[in-house]
Amino acid sequence: MTSDSASPKTAVDRVPQAVRWIGEEDGHLEILDQTKLPLSREQVVCRDVPTVIEAIRMLRVRGAPAIGIAGGYGLVVAAREAVRAGMAPSAARSHILAQAEEIATARPTAVNLRWAVERSLGLLSSLPAETAAEQLAHVLLEEARAIHEEDRRLCAAIGRHGAAVLPEGGILTHCNTGALATGGDGTALATITTAWEQGRRFDIFADETRPLLQGGRLTAWELTERGIPVTVIVDSAAAHIMKSGRVSSVIVGADRITANGDAANKIGTYGLAVLAEAHGIPFFVAAPSSTFDLSLASGDDIPIEERDANEVKRPLGVQAAPETAAAANPAFDVTPARLIRGIVTEHGVISPVSRETVAEMLGSQP
Repeated sequence: MTSDSASPKTAVDRVPQAVRWIGEEDGHLEILDQTKLPLSREQVVCRDVPTVIEAIRMLRVRGAPAIGIAGGYGLVVAAREAVRAGMAPSAARSHILAQAEEIATARPTAVNLRWAVERSLGLLSSLPAETAAEQLAHVLLEEARAIHEEDRRLCAAIGRHGAAVLPEGGILTHCNTGALATGGDGTALATITTAWEQGRRFDIFADETRPLLQGGRLTAWELTERGIPVTVIVDSAAAHIMKSGRVSSVIVGADRITANGDAANKIGTYGLAVLAEAHGIPFFVAAPSSTFDLSLASGDDIPIEERDANEVKRPLGVQAAPETAAAANPAFDVTPARLIRGIVTEHGVISPVSRETVAEMLGSQP
């Protein structure tokens, strides 16, 4: 069963998959180029590892779960390189290991990328040293498909748990956490769409999410493709919308969550959490257990990716600041656990959020 036919049809099928493997071991990876949305749907065909890495670094694929899935398939691409080059078993394994490190470090903040790569590499260590490159590709493809399918199921579970805790009233979200960011229906956005499919009706506000406008370009696009009304606001309008009483909850995704519940997410998230607390509005985070990095004690330990200043000065290619001006462009910020009402996972909702409750939820799971 291939990754593009493994789950029942849902409303999300109107939204193309962010990542999919075409064919079997001799196939290739296709990535929906999200930098082109919403104006056009273009696929990046990945037959070599540099193309996979470029797609991850340039945000053609983005969202912690989606880049983890892309990383898993990227190892299959590496194995295919070894097959095409006619490498002997030991050389093929060495090639895959070297390319794995390049893939895992393509972006530093989201933990899912390294998690998926290391999970797949764990299988290789159990195979005999004389295993041929073709067999390595087969094993890696099966594992990548398993990661992809698991994420579909996790998204569905997160959607159910999150819909159950969202209060009535308007919802504000930030960046993109839907099908474009995952292997299924999404994380934070899945809680919203699941509630909508259950018959609940509410206003949905999507921050534009500067500087790359993933909220305006991607979240709004996903919702409109599903036939769900959405209102896009500039990031700086969030406080006004909250004060007006039109927002009853805020829910966002995460790229890495530490042992104490601190959560790194797209830049601007921390500010929303502070605003939500000031207005007495519950602030939720939704993420699968693979997004937790229990090796880090707190958010102070999370590496924050600093991206090209031109993304700020020339957003989407439009000159918005003097060329000689400097620009800071941190891609993420960290929201402290004390500002988070609950973290929605596939296992349930962690609330209150603390080192103890995180350990209790994750430690009790298989």
